[in-house]
Amino acid sequence: MNEDVEKQCSCCQRKKERSEAEVKKLTNRLNRIEGQIRGIRNMVEQNAYCTDILVQVTAATAALNAFNKELLANHIRTCVADDIRAGKDEVIDDLVDTLQKLMK
Repeated sequence: MNEDVEKQCSCCQRKKERSEAEVKKLTNRLNRIEGQIRGIRNMVEQNAYCTDILVQVTAATAALNAFNKELLANHIRTCVADDIRAGKDEVIDDLVDTLQKLMK
């Protein structure tokens, strides 16, 4: 089996218990981003001027980046910190891999 597929499959099996507040905060961010994307699609369908669309795409990209920052910060504070305290130092390699993917 392909190593990437194996990694993906093991990733899909991992779970994270989130507080109701965290889920609500992340979901609200995603709902706003979803609205921005729908707005961009509407702009394309209505033949909006290119730079106006590009400005909205930049705003949506910034919103996704803010979502990533929030999720990553929560991940480090909880999953990574808990695993390090439990002696699971391999979580550091996982975090480094994640950061490398985010910085592409």
